[in-house]
Amino acid sequence: MENKNKRIKVEENIYVERDVSWNYFNYRIIKEAQDKSVPLLQRLSFLGIYSNNQDEFFKVRVAQLNRIAGSVSKDFKKDKSLAKKELKQIFKLTDEYKKEFNETLNDIFKDLEEKGVYLLNENTVNDEQKEYLKRYFLNNISVYINPIIINKKADLSSVNDTHIYLAIKMSNKKMENLDDVSYALIPLPVHFCGRFIKIPSKDPSKHFLIYLDDVIRLNLEFIFKNLPYEKYEAYAFKFSKDAEMEVESDPEEGILKSISEAVKERKRGIPVRVVFGENIPKDLYSKLIKKFEIDDLDIVSIGGKYHNNKDLMKFPFIDVEGLNYPKWENKEIEEINKGESILNKIQNEDMLLHVPYQSFNSFISILQEASISPNVSEIRATIYRASSNSRVVAALTNAARNGKKVTAMVELMARFDESSNILISQTLKDAGVNVLTGQEGFKIHGKIVYIKLKNAKDIAIISTGNFHEGNAKQYTDCLLFTTDPRLVNDVKSVFDLIMMPYEKHSFRNLLVSPLNMQKSFEKLIRNEIKNKKAGLPSGIKIKINHITDKKMVKLLYLASAQGVAIKLLIRGNSSLVTGIKNVSENIEVHAIIDRYLEHSRIFVFENAGNPLYFMGSADRMPRNLYNRIEVVTPIYNENIKKELDMIVNFGLKDNVKAVYATGDGKYHKILPNENNLPFRSQEELYNYYQKK
Repeated sequence: MENKNKRIKVEENIYVERDVSWNYFNYRIIKEAQDKSVPLLQRLSFLGIYSNNQDEFFKVRVAQLNRIAGSVSKDFKKDKSLAKKELKQIFKLTDEYKKEFNETLNDIFKDLEEKGVYLLNENTVNDEQKEYLKRYFLNNISVYINPIIINKKADLSSVNDTHIYLAIKMSNKKMENLDDVSYALIPLPVHFCGRFIKIPSKDPSKHFLIYLDDVIRLNLEFIFKNLPYEKYEAYAFKFSKDAEMEVESDPEEGILKSISEAVKERKRGIPVRVVFGENIPKDLYSKLIKKFEIDDLDIVSIGGKYHNNKDLMKFPFIDVEGLNYPKWENKEIEEINKGESILNKIQNEDMLLHVPYQSFNSFISILQEASISPNVSEIRATIYRASSNSRVVAALTNAARNGKKVTAMVELMARFDESSNILISQTLKDAGVNVLTGQEGFKIHGKIVYIKLKNAKDIAIISTGNFHEGNAKQYTDCLLFTTDPRLVNDVKSVFDLIMMPYEKHSFRNLLVSPLNMQKSFEKLIRNEIKNKKAGLPSGIKIKINHITDKKMVKLLYLASAQGVAIKLLIRGNSSLVTGIKNVSENIEVHAIIDRYLEHSRIFVFENAGNPLYFMGSADRMPRNLYNRIEVVTPIYNENIKKELDMIVNFGLKDNVKAVYATGDGKYHKILPNENNLPFRSQEELYNYYQKK
């Protein structure tokens, strides 16, 4: 078939829209929760991850699709039609997955009972347990209960969608009509009390727990003790609001104040999903619909008894065999164990840190050492997300207090972390750090550090993930530490780009979006096509989170159509459809969900037998290529090339936790056969780094 025909096929209906693909990915998390080989509490956690993902998806992606679908502009006719089609498919998938989610959750709790773990409710506790929960409520929970009585004066416009609520109906036998019935909302104080309460057990082999919701249900009479009611009914109520922020730039107010106000305004966003508890009375349902001014009943659904299943991620630890994964220790590098200088180690040779298999402490140690070293004169760093009480932030503030010139680029528009990043910005400013807050229209997503030394080579750090201690315990990411001037000078130039965006900037080695990344990747892929045609070694291997950019998908299809072997490890969204004759039959897509979140981005191009290696912060999505400042670095060190190759190949070899994805929502388990043994990539990587 000629190239012309192949191009026509590529442009036809073989592209999976991003948000539909995301639903396919999230469904895989339910499938992982169904895996009997996974410890029970980890299976619960996977359901919590699914639920949390779903909440954010509705707040961000569904909200955006709703805005497009509801646009009155005729200029967006095609976009509106596509948005409506996607929404229809998303709601259909959500309903299908909800049923399977609930069945999986029930199965897990049944399996837990076989291990002696019982989840009780207000109807299954005995009298002794009920008395204990009464005392526990009065002593530990009641002070955090703040009901909102729903009457004409009640203002519910700023009710926070990060909470779960119990919608309360109060009445007594003497009341004969609805005018005598009262209603209320109780925000569950999960932040203070936790979602699950342990109940003491006389039998050490039995463990009893109960939802916070049901503890409150048991004690409603004490909450409303001064009101003239005898009967109380409580039903879950939850909603998700549009998380988009309108930031109005005001030179007099400043960017920090503008974003702070936008965060507050987000709380008043339009609901995009409303979920009521099962069997909610019609009058209570109608009262809430009216009070929250919910006009679009298409966004309303009836759920189960409990909402915010993301709290399953924090199900209490129970020390029973088979309930938890065996602990994996983060390996400290040799210099940390010996108390030696990391700065000196990097002067001698480039270093790769692979978290969480190796400890994030190595990165912290470099910043701490740099903050007090008389040989360090300047530090520059980007912060997209950071943990609370961040040691990264502490090291940077300490460097500034020690007289170093410190510049921190803090991305204030990191979604859902805006408030945290505003506080981080202020903390850094108070210490004398020069804080940058990015460019209008471009998020700074690249993860880089530049350290200037007086009597030694300058150092650059380039990471595939955030400098976040919490993430570094759960996300697989790679951090390159280098003194190679080709990379160090370009990293310094990225900060110049951030500080002086309207000047001309060029990069000789780094791939930096939105300037040269898309063109560089296109050149690399076309080079593989050229090599294949010339009979030279060719091939592409990529480990990434998402591929949804249509230009990139088309390029990969074109390479496949010419016979280039393409092997992809894609954790999340994939708009590719594999196995299409003359288009994508040379593309393999593998996906892994395991105890760590696969997050590193690694790119390998065969390059006629002299492979080129890259790693960095960017996925292959439009936002990463065109609307953010991202950084991908080539790898020049031969030992690090081998390590990256091992990481990718281990993932492609996985036949325990990996699935083969076709792109249409179907995933096929990759099972060991008589010719190979079970191979679980994360376990093999853990063992490798423990021995390293």
